[in-house]
Amino acid sequence: MESKRRRILDTIDLHKKLLADLEANCVDTIAAAAQMLIDCIKSGGCIYICGNGGSAADAQHIAAELVGRFLRERKGLPAVALTTDTSNLTSIANDYGFEHVFRRQVEALVSEGDILWAFSTSGTSRNVLAAAALAKEKGASVLAFTGKKDSPLENMSDVCICVEGPTATVQEIHQVAYHILCDLAEEAFA
Repeated sequence: MESKRRRILDTIDLHKKLLADLEANCVDTIAAAAQMLIDCIKSGGCIYICGNGGSAADAQHIAAELVGRFLRERKGLPAVALTTDTSNLTSIANDYGFEHVFRRQVEALVSEGDILWAFSTSGTSRNVLAAAALAKEKGASVLAFTGKKDSPLENMSDVCICVEGPTATVQEIHQVAYHILCDLAEEAFA
């Protein structure tokens, strides 16, 4: 029982540390990301979100918060998770390779003035990097959420929220940050 208790407390302590890091290092970055989202939507753009594994679920979660609602009633906000269409994902992966599953969708959907919101805890996911590179070429902005400083994804992003730590904990802290962003974006349109 004591070892379980210690494990629980260690996990909580790690979350406190990463939240303190988020508070110390990312408040201005989160504010800049919120303004980027608001400006994109106000100018008629759309937010496209991608990531692998748990980050794919985060992409869907964010799209639902923006299109549906987060805390208050307001019009639906334009957001698309590039992780949800199994026919697209499997046909692109089959015909072109998995590293193209997001890039091909960016090619088809993303326009100048849009945002690609890209998640990669390693900052090196090839399919996310390929999508981000093409989004930049097309004149879209890239908002990155990573778990490694100075990663390739951070280096190609316009705004990057980076929380370093174990993947699962990073994803949990990312959720705090993206819920703040959903709240700030929603407030602008409520």
